Amino acid sequence: MVNIRTLQSFIESGTTPEILFWVGCAGSYDERAQRVSKAFANILEKANVSFAILGAEEGCTGDPAKRAGNEFLFQMQAMQNIEVLNGYGVSKIVTACPHCYNTLKNEYPNLGGNYDVIHHTQFINELLNDGRLAIEGGAFAGKKITYHDSCYLGRSNGIYEAPRMVMERLDADLVEMKRCKTNGFCCGAGGAQMFKEAENGKKEVNVERAEEAINTGADIIAVNCPFCMTMMRDGTKHFEKENEVQVLDIAELINHQL
Repeated sequence: MVNIRTLQSFIESGTTPEILFWVGCAGSYDERAQRVSKAFANILEKANVSFAILGAEEGCTGDPAKRAGNEFLFQMQAMQNIEVLNGYGVSKIVTACPHCYNTLKNEYPNLGGNYDVIHHTQFINELLNDGRLAIEGGAFAGKKITYHDSCYLGRSNGIYEAPRMVMERLDADLVEMKRCKTNGFCCGAGGAQMFKEAENGKKEVNVERAEEAINTGADIIAVNCPFCMTMMRDGTKHFEKENEVQVLDIAELINHQL
């Protein structure tokens, strides 16, 4: 069991962690996303990274409110978080949610929150490159993995290579979907669409994307986002492929090989 400490406990003991792990709403409360949080925390411990979480002091970044058009609520949520972060003197944040990543990195500075924000796939890649983390092969031998680029990590922030560099270290065959990287296709949850009823149309966005992933013949759909995780899992269930095609976060893939 990983010993996870709050930032407050570090400060009280007169020490400072290397990074703040921003868990996010999904990573904290969604049962499936919690497994990703635990996997990433285990990776950090194996790499001897000193990290803390805010615990009850962490609030929603405000991303869903902003995407839904409620700028006032977004700024309220953001200012509360910024007050806490600045109060602790936080400088480096790592998060497993591209929505949190994009908001903390690109929108908080306008409100006085300036931090070095890193996505967990980037950080895992750094740990592997620096030799702080080593993985053993074998777990995915003979498996095909296709990777879904999340919108906020990919097209919004241009991060395509770090996740792929991590997966290249696995003993699996990485197969790309036709729509990938700069031409990637949304899972259907972004822009707060996750929280509203579907609009009229011929096909759900996540069904379209899941079909594309399944058609690669992959055994595993790799994701880097809790929103994408939910939508791709629902897509595999739509095609009754949930027992044949796994949907796993990159952190889970790496943690499985530790």
